[in-house]
Amino acid sequence: MNIQTQIQLKPFNTLSLDAIASHYIKVQSQQELVDALNYARQQQLNVLILSGGSNMLLPEHIHALVLHMDIQGIESIAEDEHSKTIRVGAGQIWHDFVLWTTENRLYGLQNLALIPGLVGASPVQNIGAYGVEAGEFIESVQVYDRQLEQFSLILASDCDFSYRHSIFKDDPNRFVITHVTFKLLKHAHLMLNYGDLKHAVGDQQTAENLQKQVIQIRQSKLPDPKEYPNVGSFFKNPIVSQQLYDHLALSFPNLPHYPQAQGGVKIAAGWLIDQSGWKGKQLGMVGMFHKQALVLVNYDQATLADVKASYHAVQRDVQQKFNILLEPEPVLFDETGLIRSHLE
Repeated sequence: MNIQTQIQLKPFNTLSLDAIASHYIKVQSQQELVDALNYARQQQLNVLILSGGSNMLLPEHIHALVLHMDIQGIESIAEDEHSKTIRVGAGQIWHDFVLWTTENRLYGLQNLALIPGLVGASPVQNIGAYGVEAGEFIESVQVYDRQLEQFSLILASDCDFSYRHSIFKDDPNRFVITHVTFKLLKHAHLMLNYGDLKHAVGDQQTAENLQKQVIQIRQSKLPDPKEYPNVGSFFKNPIVSQQLYDHLALSFPNLPHYPQAQGGVKIAAGWLIDQSGWKGKQLGMVGMFHKQALVLVNYDQATLADVKASYHAVQRDVQQKFNILLEPEPVLFDETGLIRSHLE
C-alpha cells in the first residue's frame, strides 16, 4: 500500500480545479481497498472516493484520504442466446468499455458513448443519454460495505435506479464500488427517441453507426475537457409538474419537453439557461459554453468559489424567468472530504 501525501488533484478532476489532498492512494485491488480503509480509520481520516473526476467539485485543500479507484478487468461470466453478462472493474474508462462492447457485438450502451468517467461511477449517477440509462443494463454492483466491513453484491433491483439517481447517492459514505456487472444484448435494439440522433443515424440503422453518430453529436456540442475544463452537463434536466409545464408552455410554446412515464414533464435545462442569457456568458473565469449552455467551463485557473458564484448566478436567473430551480449534477465536497448539499 502506497499512501502519498500533499497530492495535487488538478490532473484528476476534469474541471481542473486546484485541490491538494492531504492523503492519496491509487487502489488497484480489493485488498488495497481494505488496507486503505483500515489506514483511514486508524488515522481518523474521512474517505473521498475519486473515480474519473468528471462529476465532482473540489475545494483547494482536502484533509482526507482520497481513494483513486483503478481496479481493471473485463470478464464474461454468463451467456445465453440473447445476452452476455460482463463483469467490469471500477477503474475501466467508460467510453473505452462502450467501444469494447460494440467491437464484441454486444449492444445496449451505444447511446452512452463518449460520456466521461470510469465504469465504477456509472451506477452512482445512473448515467444516461439519448433515452438510455446505464441502470437498464446493469445486473449487479459489487461493493465494499463500509458499515458491515465486508464485500457484497447489490442487485440492480435493489439499487433504486431512477433519473440521475441510485442508492449510492443516498448513502455516499457507505459503499465503495469495485466492479459493475452488465447484461448486454447480442442483437441490437436501437433507441432513437431523440430527433437529432434519429436524423443523424438516418437509414443506416446499425449499432455501429448509432455509436458513431452519438460520438459526433457529443463532440460537436460538448467541449474537450483538456481544452476547456468542464464536468459535462452541469445541471440536471428538471422534471416539473404537468401544471407548471402547461403554464410555461403558454408563454414559451417552443419549450423542449419530454413527458415522463412516472408522471411529470422533463424540460431541457440547456434551453432554460440559453433563454436566460447565459449561453456563452462568463462571470470572471467561469462561464457557460458558447456551443452548449448546459456546460460550465473553467476558462482560467478558477477556484471552487468562482464556480459556485457562476452556477448560483445561473440558478437565480433561470428561477426568476421560469420559476424552476436547476439542480447541479456534480458532487460538491468540503475541506474534510465529505459531500455537501448545493443548498447549504
